[in-house]
Amino acid sequence: MPETNLQILLKRRPVGAPVPEDFDIVETPAPEPREGEVLVRARFLSLDPYMRGRMADVKSYAKPVALGAVMEGQTAGEVVASRHPGFKPGDVVLGGYGWQRFSVVGPERLFKVPVSDPPLSSSLGVLGMPGLTAWTGLEDIGQPKAGETVVVSAASGAVGQVVGQIAKLRGCKVVGVAGGAAKCEFVVKELGFDACVDHHGDLDAQLDAAAPEGIDVYWENVGGKTQAAVFPRFRDFGRMVMCGMISQYNEAPGADAAGAPPGPNLGPVVRKRLRIQGFIVSDTGWSRYGDFRSQMEAWIRDGRVRWREDVVDGLRKAPEAFIGMLKGANFGKLVVRVD
Repeated sequence: MPETNLQILLKRRPVGAPVPEDFDIVETPAPEPREGEVLVRARFLSLDPYMRGRMADVKSYAKPVALGAVMEGQTAGEVVASRHPGFKPGDVVLGGYGWQRFSVVGPERLFKVPVSDPPLSSSLGVLGMPGLTAWTGLEDIGQPKAGETVVVSAASGAVGQVVGQIAKLRGCKVVGVAGGAAKCEFVVKELGFDACVDHHGDLDAQLDAAAPEGIDVYWENVGGKTQAAVFPRFRDFGRMVMCGMISQYNEAPGADAAGAPPGPNLGPVVRKRLRIQGFIVSDTGWSRYGDFRSQMEAWIRDGRVRWREDVVDGLRKAPEAFIGMLKGANFGKLVVRVD
């Protein structure tokens, strides 16, 4: 086992969009687990939009990453040393921590995963937090019914691609929103959505053509102009599942107060009896991870769920890949092959 731990640290808090100078890349001695802990070597690191929020020193549902600390993120890899009876060296696991080669973690939310197809990286995507997010949010809040119309923003991304496929399995008409012809083609031809709207074009005209009957469920990943176009097209008793607002993550703290761009007129919430609810997958999702994984693995085996990954080689490239993701540069679930 190498004695050095390659780590990506938060050097300073970004003002607006992150830049490479906001990160430090260092090598430190590999840590050792204490009693009850496990040392995990990361094979893959997940990069996700929520990490931008952790870089800001603002009150949220989780503490921000401290300056000089390892950037937050989930990894999948293998146990190299264990002082916990439930894990042994060689176990393949989901739940390592941080933008680093080695992490010491407790047994909470550390899951053994099978050494088989699909590949280990899928435990950070369709079989991991993004897939669990899609499954719990759609089932608990979206509650799609056969024959309804579901619109999914960031449809080619890690969460969106799973949301749309589950909605199709529930008998819904599904319309994706993605950036560019290639992503829209993937969403329709590979994932099986009924239509896809290119957010670089005329959103109003495209939504009218794709969903003339109106929208029953909207899965919100991006906010901004997409949300503004969707909102007036809700049907009575529509549901908006608030998962993320990636188009606004780089706004300065406090931008959601004075000086923020105007949001939609919320009057129709009453008239149409709309439901708008945000959620965090950690609230209840991980307690249901076993049920989720069993269901998703069955859908994958049957060929009913597909996914796409965007794999970056080398942990040192994580900052660059993360910065690009916030600009929409990735295509599919973004993961880093650590070594």
